[in-house]
Amino acid sequence: MQYPDYRPRRLRRNETLRRMTRETRLSVDNLILPLFVVPGKKVRNPVRSMPGVAQLSIDNVVAECREAHDLGIPAVILFGVPEAKDDVGSGAYDEDGIIQRAIPEIKAAVPDLMVITDVCLCEYTDHGHCGVIVDGDVDNDSTLDLLAQEAVSHAAAGADMVAPSDMMDGRVAAIREALDEEGFEGTPIMAYAAKFASGFYGPFRDAAASTPQFGDRRSYQMDPANGDEALREVQMDIDEGADIVMVKPALPYLDVIWRVKDATGYPVAAYHVSGEYAMLQAAAANGWLDGERVMLESLLSIRRAGADMILTYFAKDAARALGR
Repeated sequence: MQYPDYRPRRLRRNETLRRMTRETRLSVDNLILPLFVVPGKKVRNPVRSMPGVAQLSIDNVVAECREAHDLGIPAVILFGVPEAKDDVGSGAYDEDGIIQRAIPEIKAAVPDLMVITDVCLCEYTDHGHCGVIVDGDVDNDSTLDLLAQEAVSHAAAGADMVAPSDMMDGRVAAIREALDEEGFEGTPIMAYAAKFASGFYGPFRDAAASTPQFGDRRSYQMDPANGDEALREVQMDIDEGADIVMVKPALPYLDVIWRVKDATGYPVAAYHVSGEYAMLQAAAANGWLDGERVMLESLLSIRRAGADMILTYFAKDAARALGR
């Protein structure tokens, strides 16, 4: 097809034609809102590096969930910040833990809202790593039982879905087995399957108070250079029982999202992470970019790459913009 026989501008002449020929659509149905839950009442601690995001006590989380539901957002994902931490992250699987208390409050107030829980130890350990430390390193196999306990405790509290983010080998199988043994065969697993050791997580660690106290997470999170390995990680999680697979971060890894969707055909989630959010917010605040326009363009690009659902701190803003 060549000019002048082919004139693609014909189909861009007005908004109606552009709507009719649009290949990718972004909907509120694609959005998941992350929330940070802390102890106390009437607590709203703004996260300095993430304008518009705050740590919230359970009462304020419930209010936030009501607002999200009213905007048409189908799901939230919860991250807990406990009162106390220890070397094995016992608050993560405590029946009276912060997430275990938040879930029933949310479900009572907004029963139709899908409540997903992050399953990891990093927010709960005093060393900030995602597993048990043995001889100065994260021990994979001794961590699996604790993650399984955490997932079961979330399901028992009423979580609709669990989302392991730790990147331990074999954790999806361990969690699936534990859920099934406890009668939670219907609880889906959204696995952080290709989670890269990224510099874009910085603001999240402020929000979740989960910065490692020594070393880093590159021995268990993925090397940003490795796309083929990402496909192997994803396939392993699928084989172990994952119902949804996630790529994290999103924008720097659009190629990985595309490859995962193309290779597996599975439901794919992408986490539009804190650093991606913070950069756009900072640029918009300085007048360098049209904030709403680049927000929607960024989310649309993640959809175009193949993501079926997007975890994003922009979820409420995007829902409002899409509803206009």
